[in-house]
Amino acid sequence: MNPVDLRLYGIIGPANAHGRDLGALVAEAVAGGCTLIQLRDKLSPTRVLVERARSLKAALAGTGVPLLINDRVDVALAAGADGVHLGQDDMDPRDARAILGDRAILGLTLKTPAHAQAMRGLPVDYGCIGGVFATTSKDNPEPPIGLDGLARVVAAGRASGVPLGAIAGIDAGNAAHVIGAGADGVAVISALFDAGDPAGAARRLRGIVDAALAARGA
Repeated sequence: MNPVDLRLYGIIGPANAHGRDLGALVAEAVAGGCTLIQLRDKLSPTRVLVERARSLKAALAGTGVPLLINDRVDVALAAGADGVHLGQDDMDPRDARAILGDRAILGLTLKTPAHAQAMRGLPVDYGCIGGVFATTSKDNPEPPIGLDGLARVVAAGRASGVPLGAIAGIDAGNAAHVIGAGADGVAVISALFDAGDPAGAARRLRGIVDAALAARGA
């Protein structure tokens, strides 16, 4: 298992950049306290995805913050990214691990307690639970699970021994409640990259998360 810091997980793609440079936005978010970055782009051609991933990897050079690619094991491998985040319908984590190797970070989306229980024994380094709240940043056909649903999935996933994050609709107003429900960190899209000041937004969110973790004794 590779150690991974989920406290403030920034997820970015062209739709959230609003014409701004992705690398510059990521650099600002990391300067403000992001601990992990994911490139999420389901529409661009593969060649463009690889180029974007390489650009973000260069922007993160020297920061110690890993870059993950959403879904695309091939793009992560070609771009030299640090790993991938996989959905329940994406490549089996065992196959992804065989392709990317032991040092790659592998994350897995968890939507139900059954998903969390099934994660035990899989070669993944973290789980990300969602969607917690309503969001316009991604398509979620299932209704939000809320804080009670989050707590149930966290409880089911603790036996896996990996950190568990949460995603969807999380911002400065509810991040502390998400941590209080058991998450080890928050994955954020709009609250970071739709803001005019990603560094400031990251700094505020990171402060809230760190304080909530301390209050929980984590």
